[in-house]
Amino acid sequence: MSADTNAGFSIQSSNDGRVAVIAVSGELDITTAPALATAIEAQIESAPSALIIDLSAVSFLASAAMTVLATTQKDHGDAVAFSVVADGPTTSRPIKLMGLDQEFALHADLASARAALD
Repeated sequence: MSADTNAGFSIQSSNDGRVAVIAVSGELDITTAPALATAIEAQIESAPSALIIDLSAVSFLASAAMTVLATTQKDHGDAVAFSVVADGPTTSRPIKLMGLDQEFALHADLASARAALD
């Protein structure tokens, strides 16, 4: 487990050897999006078969963070099953408005994201 904390913002990463999960909480904006990109790259280096970004505890989702998600799909989507957990107006709504739900799998909760991998 690793953590990056900045005024209520945190990232928790776990990897069981097959599925890497990055859980983000707090505001995901231009100042914190680079930490998400760094966490994603660290997990990609371990070569998981799947990567799940859990945004269920995110209180604000800026376009900089959505760019990180889109870039992850573009750069790694062929090698890794990439999905995002987001539900509600704070996270899933902007992702859908940007059309990113057409680029990667979007799930309402972590359990359904994991189930979709089986």
